[in-house]
Amino acid sequence: MNGHDLDGARILVTGAAGFLGSHLCESLIRSGACVLGADNLSTGRLSNLSSLIDQRSFTFLLHDVTMPRRIAGTIDAIMHLASPAAPRDYLAMPQATLRAGALGTLNMTKTAQQKNATFLLASTSEVYGDPMEHPQKESYLGNVNPIGPRSVYDEAKRFAEAVTAQAGRAGQRVAVARIFNTYGPRMSDGDSRVVPTFIRQARARQPLTIAGNGTQTRSLCYVDDTVDGLIRLLTSGFAEPVNIGATNEVTVLELAKLIRDLCGSPSPIEFVDLPADDPRRRRPDITRAAQVLGWAPRVDLHDGLSRTLHWHLHQPVGVT
Repeated sequence: MNGHDLDGARILVTGAAGFLGSHLCESLIRSGACVLGADNLSTGRLSNLSSLIDQRSFTFLLHDVTMPRRIAGTIDAIMHLASPAAPRDYLAMPQATLRAGALGTLNMTKTAQQKNATFLLASTSEVYGDPMEHPQKESYLGNVNPIGPRSVYDEAKRFAEAVTAQAGRAGQRVAVARIFNTYGPRMSDGDSRVVPTFIRQARARQPLTIAGNGTQTRSLCYVDDTVDGLIRLLTSGFAEPVNIGATNEVTVLELAKLIRDLCGSPSPIEFVDLPADDPRRRRPDITRAAQVLGWAPRVDLHDGLSRTLHWHLHQPVGVT
């Protein structure tokens, strides 16, 4: 695979039925690839793949990546996204999260080695923990609590990066994407991350619950931009970690008020206790992504939130 030419490439995407994975599968197919989408449906939903199920260029595999499995035929690339990602999910499934990051990554790098395939790990900004550096460069080693409740996700991804880096040192083609907060259509109402939570609360005219005093910041990247960054990284041949995220830093309180206004909701703001190890500031330095991938986010926050809200408003009751 060279440049952005994926025509005819056969790509395995793990976590394919998830929010981000389903958008990635669609974009890969639009680029001419054939996609094998693997998911155990512990947090993903087949409805996310409804536009692809009947396409000849897409095959769905009901599979848990922590279990070895032989894949027939050639594989040109593996994009490993499989893992619970929302705090509600990884806190409810700590063992599954640890296993996906550890055994899942070991299995997928082994498959990539057997198939002589490029391996891309979807890592996370959580590897930086509650950062003491701002904005966060890829060279920053992080400030992570290895025994806190969030560690089942943070440390699983840090271990996954170690596995991927070792595979690279052993001669495999690898890539590591450190994905910052991403939002967009297909994040369900029940998703505990901040954007779908505020949308659900605002639409129901319930209080918008803000942890702490709301001054902690996030940088939110629309899903289409994140997917574009992942595909550019896959085809770049670059092996070092790359931050993929937006730089539009906004406080959680400002975000809540913006979503409330977009929903036309009278919901009050309610402050609740701050979770353990909740990061105070989160914004990527994307200099490397700009230089290596020619990538930068294009969708601004207001536009992206409007698109996301439009999707929620047009879902049948109970679907999201």
